[in-house]
Amino acid sequence: MIDLATAPYAASLLRLCLGIMFLAHGLLNGAFKIRDTIAFFRSIGLPGWFVYLIITAELVGGACLILGIVPRYVALLLVPEILGTIVMVHGKNGWLFSNKGGGWEYPAFWAAALLVLFLLGDGAWPLVSSPPLFNF
Repeated sequence: MIDLATAPYAASLLRLCLGIMFLAHGLLNGAFKIRDTIAFFRSIGLPGWFVYLIITAELVGGACLILGIVPRYVALLLVPEILGTIVMVHGKNGWLFSNKGGGWEYPAFWAAALLVLFLLGDGAWPLVSSPPLFNF
């Protein structure tokens, strides 16, 4: 049973945590080490310019989650990026994220958390509410 009194606050906490994680990841692995990140992307067969797309998605997506700007749909839009890290980077490194190169457990959990936020909704205090998923 879902506690309807506390669920919006749980969704907000999840939204804030995911937003902070995306901002931190975008800044630490991209914006502050752009040359290294471009070289890494090229080493796994992705074009260097793709880094800018990923950094933008992480920074803008993280900010939207924190501020509550259509967070339900922002969470859904970020899922393919996280699944892409499993396919392109972490999937071949095994399950444990502590494995060399990081395994796929952490990105899989991150993707699941994004899907949970999408299903829960915006949470309490969104700046711009997402349109309802279903209008029954």
